[in-house]
Amino acid sequence: MSRSGASAKKWLVSRTNTEFVDYLSKSANVSPIIARILINRNIKTPDRVTDFIQSSITSMSDPMKISGMDVAVWKIAEAIKKGRRILVHGDYDADGTTATAIMVNVLGGLGALVEFFIPSRFNHGYGFHEKAVDLAKERGIGLIITVDCGISSFKAVDLAMEYGIEVIITDHHEPQWSEEQGGGSGVTPFKPILPDALCIINPKLDGIDSPLSILTGAGIALKLSQALTGSLDDIRDLLDIAALGTIADVAPLVGENRLIVKEGLCLLSSGNRPGIRALLKTAGLSNRPLCPDTLSYSIIPRINAAGRMDDASKVVNLLVTQSAEEAEEIAKTLDRLNSERQKVEEEVLVSALSRLNRRARDCADTDDNVIVIAGEDWHEGVLGIVASKIVDRFNVPAIVFSIKDGLARGSARSVQDIDICDTISSCSEHLIQFGGHKQAAGLKLRAENLTSFEKAIKTRVKDKFSGKDFTPTITIDADVYFKDINYKLINELSKLAPYGYGNPEPILGAKGLLALKPRVVGKNHLKFKLGFNGHVIDAIGYEMGDMVHELTSNARLDAIFTPTINAYNGTKSVQLNVKALRPSE
Repeated sequence: MSRSGASAKKWLVSRTNTEFVDYLSKSANVSPIIARILINRNIKTPDRVTDFIQSSITSMSDPMKISGMDVAVWKIAEAIKKGRRILVHGDYDADGTTATAIMVNVLGGLGALVEFFIPSRFNHGYGFHEKAVDLAKERGIGLIITVDCGISSFKAVDLAMEYGIEVIITDHHEPQWSEEQGGGSGVTPFKPILPDALCIINPKLDGIDSPLSILTGAGIALKLSQALTGSLDDIRDLLDIAALGTIADVAPLVGENRLIVKEGLCLLSSGNRPGIRALLKTAGLSNRPLCPDTLSYSIIPRINAAGRMDDASKVVNLLVTQSAEEAEEIAKTLDRLNSERQKVEEEVLVSALSRLNRRARDCADTDDNVIVIAGEDWHEGVLGIVASKIVDRFNVPAIVFSIKDGLARGSARSVQDIDICDTISSCSEHLIQFGGHKQAAGLKLRAENLTSFEKAIKTRVKDKFSGKDFTPTITIDADVYFKDINYKLINELSKLAPYGYGNPEPILGAKGLLALKPRVVGKNHLKFKLGFNGHVIDAIGYEMGDMVHELTSNARLDAIFTPTINAYNGTKSVQLNVKALRPSE
């Protein structure tokens, strides 16, 4: 049997001590399968199991425990009282625009004279820059609050202070670190190099073990809003926006991120906010159940399309407006921009793959432990998406550049085990500017330095990761017997949601199965039944229709899957969402 889609990945079964599984199952009153899944996710005590399953927004921590929060609340309250104009400076991606919308909503509700600024990807570039400070001076701004940016904006902060404009930075990106030792056990081992802002709110500065270090820009904006209002009830209606930013930035769905998304999904599904309601309608999702995966392939690309193709300020306007007519107009614009983005993305991807194929033909010994590819005037708005698709295809980090006017601007994406931002940092002598996360980064350099940069970064990866296998792995949470797959188990599994990065949808496995009545349905989906010892369950493998002729009634199979409920014509039944198949040994 050939391997298709996820079947080409390595299968890894998480093993857990059976006696400990039995203990946790009984003491936490969950099934052994649920206990095994939670143990594999480092949730190993009855109290933690209960907290995870029953968690709610009331479990959110005190925002005043974040460094700098007390100064920020005091200064913002002072600015509101004195009638000073406040500028919220965001960023052009979904996390930056949602963070901006959160702050504009809450500050407006507190009576602040608030306005916002979203930089243009094409005219300003990423982050907080001097151009924005000049604009703030022209507008008579007295206080700038950055969201999702600013942690490395030394020149912009200095200029603002020179103009007499105070700056509060809220950011979740990694700061620059000095080699000087920090505070010791439990805190950051090195001292951060920080702009001279009035205060900086970034949980990454609160120690390497800070549970809030996983928050996104939108999450930190929500914590600041919580501190400003002093009440969870007063920020509850902002959770839909914060959930979008958290999902869009692929933050781990654990801790407070999970609380934000869990509660936010309920608000998103209700569609009470005019902008959200219009987006759902445009995407054909009105009155349909929502999950992070659905939003990642529908709503979030439309939000990101504004910054990729045009002006991301439209997104903030969408999320703050109370006008249904304005919301529908903006949503239609975002839908159009997303269609344009898809077309441009395909053109750049085809061009990039063509160049890679030519390179492979012309230079058989090319060492592509990192793929670096550049094109003249490739659209900068789609470079990150193209890099992601190259990573998916070749299982190595990818950096895609657009060359214009002697400069190469690029977006990098990585495989799970390589911190691409740290790796790029080690090649900083070739760069003009860079920044980002472990899995994604942006950078800029002179086009004439592309060759030397490519050589340097490939050398770094080779030296540090030589011989490492980056073949994607599917982790199987538990082996199961078919007799244990029922509605009760599916109901228990639903309590572990929402699923996403850091809290993936549980994947179960079974061996020695028989495939019955295979056929192709829809757009190349494999519909069949799986049976074992008289227990037969419906199954579907999305985009696995090519395997239909390989399934025979007497061939034993191993399968990995997620049990779901299939509702069709008013009838509900258990169905296995099959991720991969392989011949049994």
